Amino acid sequence: MPGKTAASYPFNLMAKPAGAVCNLDCSYCFYLEKMNYYPKNNRYQMSDDVLEAYVREYISSQPAPEVHFAWQGGEPTLRGLDFFRHVVELQQKYASGKLIHNALQTNGTLLNEDWGKFLRQQKFLVGISIDGPRRIHDAWRVDRRQQPTFDLVMRGVEVLKRHRVDFNTLTVVSRTNADHALNIYRFLKKIGSRYMQFIPLVERLPDERAIEENLDFAAPTQSESWEEKEAPVTEWSVQPDQFGRFLIEIFDEWIRSDVGTVFVNHFDAALANFYGVPAGMCVHRETCGDAMILEHNGDIYACDHYMYPEWKLGNILDDNPGVLCNSPGQRKFGSDKRDTLPQYCRECPVVFACHGECPKHRFLRTPDGEGGLNYLCIGLKNFFLHITPAMNQMVMLLEQHRPVAEIMPRARQGMVGI
Repeated sequence: MPGKTAASYPFNLMAKPAGAVCNLDCSYCFYLEKMNYYPKNNRYQMSDDVLEAYVREYISSQPAPEVHFAWQGGEPTLRGLDFFRHVVELQQKYASGKLIHNALQTNGTLLNEDWGKFLRQQKFLVGISIDGPRRIHDAWRVDRRQQPTFDLVMRGVEVLKRHRVDFNTLTVVSRTNADHALNIYRFLKKIGSRYMQFIPLVERLPDERAIEENLDFAAPTQSESWEEKEAPVTEWSVQPDQFGRFLIEIFDEWIRSDVGTVFVNHFDAALANFYGVPAGMCVHRETCGDAMILEHNGDIYACDHYMYPEWKLGNILDDNPGVLCNSPGQRKFGSDKRDTLPQYCRECPVVFACHGECPKHRFLRTPDGEGGLNYLCIGLKNFFLHITPAMNQMVMLLEQHRPVAEIMPRARQGMVGI
């Protein structure tokens, strides 16, 4: 049994209680194929022993008085309500005076009245995966029978609203929906989302290794051999300039009307970096490595996007997560985000806001031939340059201890340079 060793700083260990198992069959999902790494006779369900070890070790490893649990998949609600009732019981058993928080990321299709009551009673924060209005959402997010899921997701959203469960939305930005930014943004506001996450879809076509391992996508390694002018990505991956335009269009509406009432992950991260404090998004922090993943059988990996054998750190039944997070290998994994930035990026005027984004996406060459340029570079650079005048004014408002929402009248009058 691992010892009670607290990490030197707070970290995240997100759990996948049903592994990669899901009742949906989204064409773009990078995680479904991870079932290939586990025996086919495995039910992909977290056992009671693994669950108890996770709750006990995660709480005892956290140096802070508050502990944040995150449950994801696949689809975590496939484990059923009794599983999560047991989660709460174990958290109460091992809390040791610490304040416990829970977040559940779900496609929402299995939520019903019983779920709504439980989530409200236990104060879960729920993240709903939804890609936009019906036509946009149903383009990729289908069930195992290849049937659309929009109505099922909206039924789940209504359950959450009826029971006054706090929820946010996670929207995958693909080549299909990226040209409909304002339509998506206004739709998410209409259904009650006030905290929005926009995730760029970037998946590379399978390389030789992926084909050998029966995987649909290439592993997120930094290649030194790309010679193609166009990146070898899937047909649904968002185009770099397209993603930049997507963020810009939403920002220009947000800065005029919704500052302080709607929160968008990229905008919050940008403001933090412009203000000089670490961003909440790992992809826009200087280093990473503080957000590990726990698979259904207890295996711990360096990152959600790096769930491959070479990035396996240990197992919760044998290893303390605080020790793993502080291990030299994991620290190097995190610092490599900073240390492997190409010189081209280091000289960029907005590197302090971007920090090279996610290392998973760094598979292009810079104009001078250096490897490790982020696929999304041009779009992100355009976005950060575009928002710089507004961000500088919001920083000024913060320094004056004034609400950043005061920027909206100036933005509507065209006085912030957007």
